[in-house]
Amino acid sequence: MNRNDWPSLINIWTVGGAVVFAGLLLLITLLLIGWLGPHQGPDVGLAPADVTVIAPPTATVLPQPTATPAGTLTPPPGQIAIGAYVQISGTEGSGLRIRSAPGLNSDTVFRGEESETFQVKDGPQQADGYTWWYLVAPYDDTRAGWAAADFLAVVPSP
Repeated sequence: MNRNDWPSLINIWTVGGAVVFAGLLLLITLLLIGWLGPHQGPDVGLAPADVTVIAPPTATVLPQPTATPAGTLTPPPGQIAIGAYVQISGTEGSGLRIRSAPGLNSDTVFRGEESETFQVKDGPQQADGYTWWYLVAPYDDTRAGWAAADFLAVVPSP
């Protein structure tokens, strides 16, 4: 076979036969993998579900003070005092700026969220027309700072 015989091998019958052969192979493949047969849904019945059981958290018991030192006054209910628990309220959802020192010009340390609970550790101090209390989050000592009493409500100990 030389270079001059090459065009004589490609004619309409050769190309047509190759296309028919390729179509026949495609049809056989589709029949073998089931694409052309009737589709029937699998009869699954009840399928078992994977379930992951997560144990509920356990309650943490905090130590309770056994006695109060002599001369310590217990504040009346509903009044802010050192040791009391307070909740941010009256901010209409915008939160309360907790500051590094008493006063409106002090740096904001973080923003306390509405209904967030804190324990009073120091105060009161007067500044800029407000009474300020030093608050610490009960379970996170890093969330601590001064807050104006106008946006705090006394709540029972958690």
